[in-house]
Order: sequence, then structure tokens, then C-alpha cells
Amino acid sequence: MFAPSFSSSFFSSISRRDFIAAATLSAAGISSSTFSRGVWAKEPEKKSVTIAVGGKNLYYYLPMALADWMGFYKEEGLDVKVVDFQGGSKSLQAVVGGSADVVSGAFEHTLMMQTKRQRMTAFVLQDRAPQCVFVMNRTTMKDEKDPAKLKGRRIGVSAPGSSTHVIANFVMQRAGVKPNEFSVIGVGTGAGAIAAMRAGQIDALVGLDPVITQLTDEKAITNVTDTRRVDESDALYGGAMVGGCLYAPEAFVKANPETVQRLTNAVIRSLKVIEKVSPETLLKSVPRQAFMGNPDLYAHCFVNNRPSMSTDGRFPAGCVEAAAKALSSVTPALASFKFDAAACFANQFAEASPINARKA
Repeated sequence: MFAPSFSSSFFSSISRRDFIAAATLSAAGISSSTFSRGVWAKEPEKKSVTIAVGGKNLYYYLPMALADWMGFYKEEGLDVKVVDFQGGSKSLQAVVGGSADVVSGAFEHTLMMQTKRQRMTAFVLQDRAPQCVFVMNRTTMKDEKDPAKLKGRRIGVSAPGSSTHVIANFVMQRAGVKPNEFSVIGVGTGAGAIAAMRAGQIDALVGLDPVITQLTDEKAITNVTDTRRVDESDALYGGAMVGGCLYAPEAFVKANPETVQRLTNAVIRSLKVIEKVSPETLLKSVPRQAFMGNPDLYAHCFVNNRPSMSTDGRFPAGCVEAAAKALSSVTPALASFKFDAAACFANQFAEASPINARKA
């Protein structure tokens, strides 16, 4: 068990220096008495933390990003720097290379790193489902919905090796198409993906919102598989395929339990805001660059994606098995790999958070 102990007075009130943060919490139905600020049990082992993320403005990472925008990390006594990369694989490389401490990325990366003898531990869940949508280009593929017709075609993903790439391979494998029978093109998670689809540079895309909703409104795509819906995601994967989370090298988690606990607390505070906040109030805390020039679109997408987000930061039973199944479907050698499920995630931090502990 890594989680530290807490005093009964922990989180007695929310800092009011950020008016928007306070207004958002109030609109979310979370009173100041929800938290118990009080005296910390101990100082964080590492106060300055760098989080690497592949697309900070994505809903996939909204809980992590909102904790930054609303000042929750600072209120937890941490100085957090969020560094944005193009795709989850790039952010993972930053942690492996030592330029970042924590990844805000896809859960399945913790499994992949075990196969490379580099153990990563996820400690707070952001998304109960991947939120990725597999769509086909209505210009180059007409109104086709059968992914088998993409054999020999081009599929856009955020970046090669990312979770969108894994989902592309998984859906295509289920359609009887091998990974070497189609081309994967990295198009990012924003304007680049939209431009590639409009120009006919890709025949399909595994993307996230707001890109997917914008292309849908333009009638540019045909929906094939939508994992913004937990039920559709579970049906596709045959179990709890979770999405974004915060994870770090196992050694970092063990050496910095107080730091990890405070990061977890901040993200769970965001999850509680997200659970109840109105889209209009949320927009007051989200930077304009996240809107892609269309705040109404952002609010619409938020409503569409909210059901797929975690409410308590815990990892559900079976999430390792579901991720392993998805990975082995595109890398058959992994089917016989013995994953250490206990090393893939740690629920004790979410369970020790003041909000969750209060409900227990």
C-alpha cells in the first residue's frame, strides 16, 4: 500500500482566490465543506511535477487539464507543469526519457511498457471508456460503414503507436483486415485531423471530440464504432476498456506516495465538478484555444463525452484483461504474456482521496 494517512480535518475549505473555480464548484453542487483542507500529514516528496500529455484540450484529458485550469494542483501544494505533445506515444517517450514525471495517457500503455520491462503504474482514472470514434470519410468511401472495405486504404490516427492506433488495429482486425493491409497516418487530434479528412488524405479516422462532432455536423463522416458510449465500448471489447488516466514509472509512485496522492486528489476534484457542472459554467474555466473557435461546439461535445468519464477515479475490475485482449488482437505475441495486473494500476490513492473516503 502506497497511500499516506490523513488527519480528520483534511480539506476543510476551498481556496476562494480563484472566483471562476469557486463558481464552477458551486454550480456543480459541491460545497466548500466537501473538502477538508486542514493540516497535511506530511510534505509532498516532490512539489514540482511535470505531466506530459498528448492533447491537453481533449475531453479525454479534461479531468487532468481542468485541475490545472482551476488551480486544484496548487491548492494541493504542488507546482504542476503540463507539457503538450502530439499523441500519447510522444508523451510516454517524455517520461521514459526523463523530461517529465507523469503521463496523462491511455491506460493500455501501462501494459505495453511491461512487455518492454519498464513497469508503469496508473493511479487515477479519468475515463471509463476510450472516447475514440472510428469513422469513415463520406467523400472517399461514400456512405460505406464496413471497415473491411478499408483494406489497402489510409486510416488517420493521432500518432502511430497511440491508443487511437490500437483501436484502429483492433476494429480492423475484427473486420478481418491485418495491420499490414492498410496504412496508418498520424494526423494529430485537432485541426490537422479535420483538414486531412476534408482533403481526402485519409479514408477513415479514429478521433476524439471536438473533431468528431465537428465532422459529423459537416456530414463529412460515417460513424462505425463509438466508444464515447460505455455500453458500446464494453460490447466492442468484451469488458471494461478504460481510457485516459495518470500513470508514472512504478519507482516514481513508490518513492513519491504523498505527491501521487495530491495529484489524485486534484483530478478527483475535477471529476466531481465534471459530473454536475453545466456546460455554460464549465466554459468559464476552459481556455479559448480549447474551443477551436466554437464554444457552442465545445459545450455540445462536453455533454456527449461526460457519460464516459469516471466519477471517482477508480479502475474497474477487468480493465487489465480488456486492455490485454485489445493489445493481443493486434500483437498476437502478447496473448501469452503474463501481465502483472497489480503493477498496472493502484486504486488505493483514489480510495484515500477525501471525497471518496467521505462516501465510504
